[in-house]
Amino acid sequence: MPAQSDAPVQKGRNAMQACFLPADILLPAKGVDAGKWAVIACDQFTSQPEYWQEAARIVGDAPSALHIVYPEVYLSEGDARIPGIREAMARYLSDGMLVQRVTDGFVLVRRTTQSGERLGLVGRLDLDQYDFAPGTNAPVRATEGTILSRIPPRVRIRRGAPLESPHVMMLLDDPGMTLIEPLAQKALPALYEAELMLGGGHISGYAVEGALAQQTAARIAQMQQESGGFFLAVGDGNHSLATAKACWEEIKPTLTAQERAQHPARYALVELVNLHSPAMIFRPIHRVVFSADMHGLIAAFDEAVCAQGMKLLPGEEEIVFARGDMRRGFEVHGRGDRLPVDVLQHFLDAQKDMSLDYVHGEADAVNLTRTGDATAILLGAIDKHSLFPAIAAGGVLPRKTFSMGESTEKRYYMECRRIGG
Repeated sequence: MPAQSDAPVQKGRNAMQACFLPADILLPAKGVDAGKWAVIACDQFTSQPEYWQEAARIVGDAPSALHIVYPEVYLSEGDARIPGIREAMARYLSDGMLVQRVTDGFVLVRRTTQSGERLGLVGRLDLDQYDFAPGTNAPVRATEGTILSRIPPRVRIRRGAPLESPHVMMLLDDPGMTLIEPLAQKALPALYEAELMLGGGHISGYAVEGALAQQTAARIAQMQQESGGFFLAVGDGNHSLATAKACWEEIKPTLTAQERAQHPARYALVELVNLHSPAMIFRPIHRVVFSADMHGLIAAFDEAVCAQGMKLLPGEEEIVFARGDMRRGFEVHGRGDRLPVDVLQHFLDAQKDMSLDYVHGEADAVNLTRTGDATAILLGAIDKHSLFPAIAAGGVLPRKTFSMGESTEKRYYMECRRIGG
């Protein structure tokens, strides 16, 4: 008989476990400075090495997730950092810096940022129920297009690692606030509390274990059964989750059916958040094109738009090109149901020699154009309530269409889980 935590979605011979489950969760031991342990998602500030240099200065030699993740600002170094990451993981496990503090349960996360208080629930996601392909009928789906070329470098980091620490945030469509929010009203055992470095706000975590964890798992299974098929969407960390999936697909053929059922690599630790939280604010992700003259870039975009039977009309704010204090706004006329970001991304993807970065925060994007020859392309935000209907209709949005909050509001690494070794 399956464990209670593997709550079935439906009764009967062909019952499938819920896609989001309790986990055995590792956290820094008591006495470890949680404020130095927690660092922001590795895919943030990828054009601002000074951010990561300051994070390293703050951390120093203290135990920190900074030593077990690979900030993508350094990806040009190739695999050189991976042995050090592995060594730090092994050391933290052997010297007791990381210990299991939640057994077959969840962590309720309370995060305060400039957007307000955001609640989350950390547990394990069944990768067999996740698919990033457009048009899939899987219960867990990507929200944006997945760039396959971005997966192999991440696979090399995850493959063979004994630990994972997540920055993936999953979205739950729960307008009645029936799952996560009631947990925040209960007296739960405290696990950690910290001020997050470099403007990340305040965070605290609480254990959800025992009968309450089983009740929560059962509620999740019921919600999935009632969802009609599409249950969870990837909010942040799309490529990291796709990497976990790729690693699992590598391992799966080597296992028996019984081994596959509970192999640790079948799951990924993630944080589940409610799309309807008032603090869950969708913000645009801007583009910065390096070594590009703004006027030449506009002319090339205008030509590409016209070639598709549309017109680029000046004066509007759908798409804004900026360099320093200079701004030029445009509307793409005749785009039909296409989003402005879709038209723009199609153009940028066709520019094979273009150096491009995706930046959260208008000020950060514009600041990158004040030195050197770079142009920022600023976009507006989408309505978050349109997300689930759009994905359910069988599509995915263009990559980097939206951000759940500003850069400093992204998930900080805190919880860990054993995935091997």
